[in-house]
Amino acid sequence: MANSIALAAKYMPILDALYKKASVTQRLDALTQPMEFAGANVVKVFKTSVVGLGTFSRATGYPVGDVTATWETLTLAASRGRELNIDRMDNEETLDQAFGTLAGEFMRTQVTPEVDAYRFAKYASWSGITAATPATLSASTVLAAIDTAILQMDEDEVPADGRVLFVSSTVDSYIRAAPTRFRGNDSTIDNRVQMYNNVSIIPVPQSRFYTAIDLDAGSSASAGGYAKSSGGKDLNFMLLHPSAIVQATKLAQLKIFSPDENQDSDSWKIQYRLYHDAFVMENKVKGVYIHNKA
Repeated sequence: MANSIALAAKYMPILDALYKKASVTQRLDALTQPMEFAGANVVKVFKTSVVGLGTFSRATGYPVGDVTATWETLTLAASRGRELNIDRMDNEETLDQAFGTLAGEFMRTQVTPEVDAYRFAKYASWSGITAATPATLSASTVLAAIDTAILQMDEDEVPADGRVLFVSSTVDSYIRAAPTRFRGNDSTIDNRVQMYNNVSIIPVPQSRFYTAIDLDAGSSASAGGYAKSSGGKDLNFMLLHPSAIVQATKLAQLKIFSPDENQDSDSWKIQYRLYHDAFVMENKVKGVYIHNKA
């Protein structure tokens, strides 16, 4: 029993930190609107709307306007999970490395990419967002395309502060090559562009950056994960404001059982369950702008 406590205490914080480091959308978790869970699969987000100015009358005074305050109901749809086992002797003979490596690789190579891909696909396929004409970008055209996106958000009165630009790894290389730079005899050159016109730039692996994905039900031991949908497109970039989206996680639970606790086999058992979803707010759809490949 002591081993179970030690391993759980050791690995669970590491796995949580691994997700936060490897995920490119995790930075938005704390920036999205506060939410309230109601029932088994519903997220409620508060939203308000008011009417504009009217003509003031010296005889009757102020024109009365309506104030609407409602709870927008969003339903969670992504319920995912997986169980993994490591034989007691396999773990012991690798000095506990088999268990630690398995859990870490599972979070890094499976959980984190799927969460990112799911969120980007949900935002990209949401009705009402702004989608540019699909095109293949290059170093000579990438900045103009991004400028168009920024201008469109300015016209739609999306707040300027806090915008985030997610770009594919290929587009990120175009951005690095686009500006003209003069270099001396520096022994170290760093041409990364982390901010562009007050917008943070976050590179995203193309394997997580699609307009639509399919989630595998994982009905067999060798199946699972996600893949780009047949009608999905590669995203070039996505410009968004965190206030426009909601990243809801109702349950992210990792359970670890020692071989003594595991009643099914003489193995260390990991069970991971994730119940989450991602949404774009109805009255803030203009806070998401996408540009995908032709």
